[in-house]
Amino acid sequence: MSARDVFHQSVISALQKDNWVITHDPLRLKFGEDDRLSIDLGAEQLLAAERGLQQIAVEVKSFLSESAMFDFHLALGQFLNYRLALRRLEPSRSLYLAIPIAAYD
Repeated sequence: MSARDVFHQSVISALQKDNWVITHDPLRLKFGEDDRLSIDLGAEQLLAAERGLQQIAVEVKSFLSESAMFDFHLALGQFLNYRLALRRLEPSRSLYLAIPIAAYD
């Protein structure tokens, strides 16, 4: 298992403050015969107006290396792989990438 990102707990706290329930830490998926993926978080939230359940997966990235471009390519590659797996295995779950504001800007 890979090390947790620096902002892992901060993302959990933010999701919980927004009434998300953390259901998986990490969300593990078996994709194919030998491929296993581990997305940082799985969460769900009851939507009162729709009386349904919204499910998400969140990959957390800190962008702390010396190369922002390297961090971007790593995050993008993981995001695309995870999106492919989720579309096949859990199509109702939306995927998000949690990054610092400086990286977003």
